[in-house]
Amino acid sequence: MTKQELLDRIKKKLIVSCQALPGEPLYVEEKSIMYLMARASKQAGACAIRTNSVRDVVAIKEETGLPVIGLIKRQLEGYDSYITPTMEEIDALVRAGSDIVASDMTFRRRGDGLTPGEYLKAIKEKYPDIILMADISTYEEGVGAWECGADLISTTMSGYTSYSPQIEGPDFELVARLSQKLPIPVIAEGRIHTPEQAAEALRQGAHAVVVGGAITRPKEIAGRFVRELSKAGG
Repeated sequence: MTKQELLDRIKKKLIVSCQALPGEPLYVEEKSIMYLMARASKQAGACAIRTNSVRDVVAIKEETGLPVIGLIKRQLEGYDSYITPTMEEIDALVRAGSDIVASDMTFRRRGDGLTPGEYLKAIKEKYPDIILMADISTYEEGVGAWECGADLISTTMSGYTSYSPQIEGPDFELVARLSQKLPIPVIAEGRIHTPEQAAEALRQGAHAVVVGGAITRPKEIAGRFVRELSKAGG
């Protein structure tokens, strides 16, 4: 599948983020069960899956046959970013067969001394054919990632950096501004809790929408019900 074919395949559709980290209820050390979440997402009509770790990239591709956006969450000393922070993770995700590789391209501190743009350019030099998704938190980061060669921009990190808007819902303003400015796809991701919010992201110009916690994190979903019932019950 060419890059354009892949981008056409996900256009105006739902991408489901199927992830479980150590310490979370659905994380199983011996064997991940995220491929089951991916199976359910495919049956519901999702066009692609976003997932963390080599084992889940491999398992989900084998299970679903859907395009997979791969990333590796790894906290390193000296790095504020943790989504695919170094070339080591890029190498592993390419070997695993990720159709798209996602990496943090925010302006936060990097332990290797590279700017996000320098890191992005190094990835593109090593893997000219890679389809790279830049996870950003602000308009300036999105424009910067595009200028340095990112293939897609995702609003994943909005609200998760100290200098981006701290709001409860999706950052529709960021989606709209980037969609109007950039000639590459902008993916809406982050705190999208309802189908109505997902649809609004498309109306704001998003090429596609990624939803994770509202679909694949039962503890988070149950917690919303518990909090609302607590409010109603006084």
